[in-house]
Amino acid sequence: MSQRPVIDKAERRGDLLRAASTVFTTRGYHDAKVEDIAAQAGVAKGTFYLYFKDKRSVFVELVDSLFERISKAILRVDVAQDVPEQVKHNVRAIVAALLDEPETTQLLLSHAAGLDSEFHESLRAFDSGVRSLLTESLKDGQQAGIVAAGNPALYAVFAIGALKEVLVTSAASQQSVDREGIVRALYSFLEQGFLRPHATAPTVSAPTTKPSLKSKKR
Repeated sequence: MSQRPVIDKAERRGDLLRAASTVFTTRGYHDAKVEDIAAQAGVAKGTFYLYFKDKRSVFVELVDSLFERISKAILRVDVAQDVPEQVKHNVRAIVAALLDEPETTQLLLSHAAGLDSEFHESLRAFDSGVRSLLTESLKDGQQAGIVAAGNPALYAVFAIGALKEVLVTSAASQQSVDREGIVRALYSFLEQGFLRPHATAPTVSAPTTKPSLKSKKR
């Protein structure tokens, strides 16, 4: 008798997360059901409950995972080195983090149909976390002399707004996305706005901690 292949728990969990992302995007969070997620992953409904308490818990993990990837993508800019290339690297890494998960990105950034209070709270926490993360990075940039004087929180809103529009359109596109084209366009937008890439100032250390969604558990 042939043995069934052993499915790694982490692999199964990943399958369920990807299935949930697809179901949430196509059906909307409110209308999505656990059995839909299980069917999309090709497992029994009971298997879902071995990994997640309910659909809310799987959605929270999707949000936290994406936020963590974005957090890790933003690196400190050293003004003693090539500032434009470092900024482009950060933009490239953020774009990759979001476009590598197009369904989750589309779901979070487009505020898709099926919104309810739980879904809204998760979106609000994600938006707030990303704004806080970028605001702190821009404050560092101001101290280093590579970001113009002004309100860094407003600068963060402007930058995120531009990024959202580009990424929502790209994530929903059925065609291949020119990621480097997006990076160049976003860098140009920043350079014409608050970015001062050719300023010189002492290197400023990055914050010892980054904002985390973990402290805002839904």
